[in-house]
Parts: sequence; structure tokens; C-alpha cells
Amino acid sequence: MIEATADIGLIGLAVMGQNLVLNMNDHGYKVSVYNRTTEAMRDFINGPARGTSVQGFELLTDFIASLKRPRRIMLMVKAGGAVDKVIETLEPHLDDGDIIIDGGNSVYSDSNRRTEMLSLKGFRFIGTGVSGGEEGARHGPSIMPGGDIEAWPFVKDIFQSIAAKVDNVPCCDWVGGGGAGHYVKMVHNGIEYGDMQLISEAYHLMKDMLGMNANDMGATFAKWNRGKLDSYLIEITSQIFWVRDDDGEPILEKIRDSAGQKGTGKWTSVDALDQGIPLTLISEAVFARFLSSLKEERVAASRVLNGPRGSAVLNRDAFLNDLEEALYAAKIISYAQGYMLLKVAADNYGWNLNYAAIAHMWRGGCIIRSRFLNDIADAYSTDRNLKNLVLAPFFTKALHHAQDAWRRVISTSVQMGIPTPTLTAALHFFDGYRTAKLPANMVQAQRDFFGAHTYERLDRPRGEVFHTNWTGKGGEVTSGSYDA
Repeated sequence: MIEATADIGLIGLAVMGQNLVLNMNDHGYKVSVYNRTTEAMRDFINGPARGTSVQGFELLTDFIASLKRPRRIMLMVKAGGAVDKVIETLEPHLDDGDIIIDGGNSVYSDSNRRTEMLSLKGFRFIGTGVSGGEEGARHGPSIMPGGDIEAWPFVKDIFQSIAAKVDNVPCCDWVGGGGAGHYVKMVHNGIEYGDMQLISEAYHLMKDMLGMNANDMGATFAKWNRGKLDSYLIEITSQIFWVRDDDGEPILEKIRDSAGQKGTGKWTSVDALDQGIPLTLISEAVFARFLSSLKEERVAASRVLNGPRGSAVLNRDAFLNDLEEALYAAKIISYAQGYMLLKVAADNYGWNLNYAAIAHMWRGGCIIRSRFLNDIADAYSTDRNLKNLVLAPFFTKALHHAQDAWRRVISTSVQMGIPTPTLTAALHFFDGYRTAKLPANMVQAQRDFFGAHTYERLDRPRGEVFHTNWTGKGGEVTSGSYDA
């Protein structure tokens, strides 16, 4: 008979699952594991887990029997239908109050559905974002749990023990109900897309505009990493430049310029469209990856389409100083847009999100970890009702300080014909957000002219709608009320 001695069970022994198990074991938790492919479980038990207290099972029933009650079972399987199939397989063997944890990259709407569905059956569900890749999973990831709040006390100690720590504070706390945990992870991944593209544009300008070599670019990023741009992504970028191929040339320049993606950045952009949030920078980062994938078309187009013939006269040191400021300012906009999306989702789904705590959770373990997140946490700790991150005095001052340099970088890149879609999108958002009167009145007049869609007037209260018979032939019938 199997004795119930394990604190938690994990299903799915790919790289993230294996490293989370070893992390839990290091922190004194006894872990049971199961994998659809028995051979993978045996290889893990006889390999990386040899000498630990981790126990593997070939039969699902034995795996479940080995768990203390309430049973805590973490799934690290491919997002989508695979998660539902595993849950269906587990259900007949579980008791009321048992906890299923989805630690994969699931879309938040699936976690909304699973939380409700499992609650009706007497089970408790947690959908948790886990960020940090293989290294983070092994030594301390950022963990963003959400779902059934009644399950949190039973996993809190485990999650906060294995999570990354910054100033002795775990990068893990309860996010909210339903799919809140996976939603926050989705926005994290969208911001990650933005940060990576911003860095890539800076590299493009250094290489093609300034003619810098790999050593000089690596040294520049290393210098930036000692200042306000201090972050994991800036750090690894500086290291990338130093790695050489067998012939002594930088490996970077031999990598095909076609970026892949798993879809989480796209999810963020699509959700922003659904929520009505101008997530322009992250969306441009997604589109930049799409454009990069058109490698053959771009090569052919480069032989036909000409760019500007002139060249700018640049002071390299001055331009690099400007570029550092532009990168920092655009980064502020990226996070501001991400937090705008979090706020509207919280309102729409009834989540009580703690925005300062989210910044704290992202300070360690995850891909976007940076010094910058302390400033975001401070901004939301000072004003929990902050309307927009750019309105926090610290960030307002930073944007004002950076904007002249930012504009010089964008204007020079346009003159030189070097694409900077995210740096530019960020500046356009800044200019649009600070403009009291935009030309959208023309758009609304056009809509009313050709479709009788109505409009509001500046001299009348919000909510009152009007229609003008612009041609004298349209009459007074409208197609529908104003919709901002």
C-alpha cells in the first residue's frame, strides 16, 4: 500500500517541471512525480533526481495515493487541450478540496473557466504564471498564482520558499481570482516582447548607424547595465556580443534574423484590442517579429526598394548617450501601457490587483527583472489609485529629462532609414497621451457623415449624442449611438 507522505505532486517532466521539482526538494519538500511517458520519469529519477527524496510513479493511482491531503498536484504540461485532458484524467481519483495547479503558459480565459468548473465539482484550482526559464525554475522563479483563494494557504509556503528573493521578499504573492495569475504572466510576457525589441533596435542603430563592432557594443550594454537600465535582458545582451564561433567571429552575426514566438505577446496585443487599451509598443514588438519572419521577401525587396541616400553626421558618444535615454523613456512607456491593461482587466473581471506587489514579484526570477521595477513599486505604494504610471512624479520627471534625446534618436533613425518601430511607437504614445485635443473629432465627423454614427459635443455633457445632416440629403435617422 502506498503511504501518503508527499507534500506536493508534479505531472510533466520537461525542463521546467524537472527543475521546479529539484527546487522544491532543495527546500525540504517531498515531491512525487508522474509523467505520461514512463521512460521520462525513470530517466529523471535515475538521473537529475538521484540521491534526492523525490519519488516517481508509473501508475497515476499510485502517484495520487502518495500525496498528503488535501492533495496538491501541479501540472507542467503544454497549454491548451493537454491541460484539460490531464484534469479529466485526475478528477475521478480526487476528493473534495484537492488542489490542481496549472503552472504552464495557459491563456487566462482557460484559467477563468477551469477555476469555475472545478469549484462546481468540489475541487480547488490555481492557475499560476511561472517565469524565469530553466535557471529560474531551478534556483528561484517569479511565481504569479491566481484562482481559488481557498487553495492559497495550502501552497503559499511551498511557492514562496522556492521563489526568487529580493531583499528577502519572495517574488511570489497571491494575485487574484480566476485567471488573474495567468493574466499577469501574460502581461509580463508582453512587456518582455517590448523590452527585447527595444534592445534589438538599439543594437541595430549601433551596428548600422554608428558602425560599432561586437566588442564595443558589448561594452556599451555592460556600461548601461551599471546604470538605470540595469536589468537581466540588458545583462545577457552584453554577454551575447562576446560569444564567438569557431572561426572567432561573433555568433550573433551568424544567427538568422527571423524571430520566433510562442504567442504570449500576441495574446497580450489581442486582449488589449478587446479591452480598448492602446498597447502600441508591445503590439509593434509582435508585428516586428512577424515582419522579421518574411526573410526571403525582405531580401528580395532590398534589391528593389531604396532608402535615403544621405547620411547623418554623428558624434558617437553623444548619440549613445541619447540612445540610453531613449531606451529608458520607451521602457517607461512599455510598462505604463502594460499597467493600463492590468487596470482595465481588474475592473472588468473584478480582480483586486495589487500593482506594487506585482512589480515586487517581477523584481527577481523572471525575464523582465530589473532595478526599474523598484521605482514602479514605489510609485504604486505611494499612490494606490495612480491613474497612469507616467503621471507618477518620478516617471514624469524621467520622461521630461529624456524626451529631447529620445526625439533626436527617432528623427535620426528616420533620416537614415533604420526602422525603430517600438522606440517610435512609445514616443507617439507619449505625445498622444499628453495632447489635450486630438484630431479624433475629424474621425467622428467622418463617421457621422458617411454612416450617421453620431457624435458628442465639447459644449454639452458627456453622453449626449448628436447627428448633422452634412449633405442635406441624409435626413435625421441615425445608425446607432456614439461609441467612443
